Amino acid sequence: MSAGLGLDSYDHIDCSGVLHHLPDPVAGARTLASLLKPDGGMSIMLYGALGRTGVYAAQEMLRMLAGEDDPKARVALARRLLRALPPTNWLKRNPFVSDHLEGGDAGLYDLLLRHRAGELRCDIPLIVSNHPDLKPVADQFGIDFEIFPVSADNKAAQEERELERLAAHRIDVIALARYMQILSGDFVAHYPARIINIHHSFLPAFSGGRPYHQASARGVKLIGATAHYATVDLDEGPIIEQDVIRTSHRDSVADLTRKGRDLERSVLSHAVRWHLEDRVLVYGNKTVVFSG
Repeated sequence: MSAGLGLDSYDHIDCSGVLHHLPDPVAGARTLASLLKPDGGMSIMLYGALGRTGVYAAQEMLRMLAGEDDPKARVALARRLLRALPPTNWLKRNPFVSDHLEGGDAGLYDLLLRHRAGELRCDIPLIVSNHPDLKPVADQFGIDFEIFPVSADNKAAQEERELERLAAHRIDVIALARYMQILSGDFVAHYPARIINIHHSFLPAFSGGRPYHQASARGVKLIGATAHYATVDLDEGPIIEQDVIRTSHRDSVADLTRKGRDLERSVLSHAVRWHLEDRVLVYGNKTVVFSG
């Protein structure tokens, strides 16, 4: 086949997400291997256990139902569809895509509800996001909501715009309630010891992505959450509050995720309240939290 196509031989072939779409993936792999030099190599992307089982079927359902609707309508439809899927659906049975099915708005809701109940003595004039999903939450609580879509190409410019809006609202402290963007050092420098982040594990354990999957694979007996001030060093700022809860071999990934997120909400709200009450003293990369 190589000679028939008139192709040269290659030192390396990067094959990501193609073979499994072919009628005969094995034949496709052999064809690609025939194009390698004698000492050449090939990178192949493989799906693990269950892989993306259920994902493609859900995508096809969305394409059939959404048609050419505008993006907001399609997102709303997707959320309704995912909530309505029965437990027997393969997408729900696949634990490796659970992070994509569970919303990240609970931490924001918790802070807003605690503020409404008088537990957080401050004003919350603004919610900043890089997507429109939580605007209904802001509308429900009567809070300004501003969207700054962030990409690698516009990150610096968008952060500059965000800083301008924060200054206009005279923001004193920022709570990163599941804000899934890494802040630049320049942004953090504008709010030293005034940006509170919640981390989904008892730092420094299980840092990075899919922490509850890591914890499940290790069979942990405790999971935790950490609230800390953001610094230029990712997830290494001064720790304000931590908490843990016991788990067992009976807990599934979904159980660990639910328990962990309950902890995240509690730990974040404690950290924000203590900061607002001027009970946190930062020295070096540590804190002293004075009792109330």
